[in-house]
Amino acid sequence: MRYLIIGLGIYGSNLAIDLTNMGHEVIGADVNPGLVESIKDFISTAYIIDSTDEISLGVLPLNNVDIVIVAIGENFGASIKTVALLKKIGVKHIYARAIDPLHESILEGFSIDRILTPEQRAAKDLVHEMALGSGVDCMKIDDNHYVIKFRVPDFMVGMKFGSLDLESTYNLKLIAVTRMKEKKNVLGISREHPAMFTPQEVADEKISTLDTLTCIGTEKSFRALSTHIAS
Repeated sequence: MRYLIIGLGIYGSNLAIDLTNMGHEVIGADVNPGLVESIKDFISTAYIIDSTDEISLGVLPLNNVDIVIVAIGENFGASIKTVALLKKIGVKHIYARAIDPLHESILEGFSIDRILTPEQRAAKDLVHEMALGSGVDCMKIDDNHYVIKFRVPDFMVGMKFGSLDLESTYNLKLIAVTRMKEKKNVLGISREHPAMFTPQEVADEKISTLDTLTCIGTEKSFRALSTHIAS
């Protein structure tokens, strides 16, 4: 895909580099020449422009990209004006970063495709990770539901997967189990690799410390499990 990222601060530049590394074509733009200079060698093209000026904004290939991402965060006014101008010009697919609830509420009024809240998501993920005391991956499904992947807590080790009662105890539905399994490479050397199983496939097996669970549930459910682990 082809992306245009407006705002090349820490978030925008990291996003641009990550998308480029994934094989996408990324065009960047920022009013700060230093930020453009620092990233120009890592992405396809970079422009020094003031995105709050409609004439300057028109220099960008707005009609030749799949998604325009407004990654401006610190300059609240510049973010809002840029999105407003993009809507006025007729850009079809717009993502925009919001740094606080007020910013997010204003962006909602533009009916853009997606509002990005990286700071809020990062903070929430960190809280979850600290609560569980192990690596946690979270994917938000809607305002209250998440898919959560986490290393098994100590109190589960030695239990059989079939005896876990996460649904009635915590209202969490176990949807997958990841275990380390030996696998031979092309040279015949055995290495341990993560392998995913359904709960039914491992129902009679005992839980080990390296196992990872993937569950779906609400934030309240997740907090209930976190409280149990922490107590």
